[in-house]
Amino acid sequence: MGVVETFLLWAPPVLLAITLHEAAHGYVARHFGDTTAFDAGRISLNPLRHIDPVGTILVPGVLYFLSPGMLFGWAKPVPVNFARLRNPKTNMFWVALAGPLANLLMGAAWAIVLALVYRVQHAVDTPMAYMAVAGISINAVLFVFNLLPLPPLDGGRIVTSLLPLPTAIKFARIEPYGIFIVLALLMLGWLPTLLAEPVRLVHTVLLYFADLFL
Repeated sequence: MGVVETFLLWAPPVLLAITLHEAAHGYVARHFGDTTAFDAGRISLNPLRHIDPVGTILVPGVLYFLSPGMLFGWAKPVPVNFARLRNPKTNMFWVALAGPLANLLMGAAWAIVLALVYRVQHAVDTPMAYMAVAGISINAVLFVFNLLPLPPLDGGRIVTSLLPLPTAIKFARIEPYGIFIVLALLMLGWLPTLLAEPVRLVHTVLLYFADLFL
């Protein structure tokens, strides 16, 4: 499959994955009292509102051509003012979890699509089937990656919400350096190794979920 065909099949599930991930954060934050994302127009299904020119386009594009097996990127984070949440420490858990959970649900939805395609076309080597597999793969990666216990990733915020307040304050101080730690892990080749087995497990579970509908 050529580069253009691969791009056309991966672009829709990737854009949907990052859009619903970010919108989910904003929606749950609004539910718990913080309207920052809503006021900024970020609770939206328009992917253009969530695309970061560097993180969503430039970095993944360069990595794709330099090292096709290693993709990495990010969307424009949804603004959340945790101080405006009704119960900041407790509600932070649900706001942070909303993004990865949205990816897991999308992965399950793409698994159902794959099963339906197979039922209708009796094949898994069609463009729609490839797109569904791409949707399962990207959402499995985003689910696992964002749950890494490192601020500012969602997993880091989840850990912060669960720690006792004094410890949580100290742990949250890592946040300004978190992205640099992630980039260092990526450049050293440790990040793909760290993610590989959990992603494979989630991917297998989602494919098993698809198999239930076959």
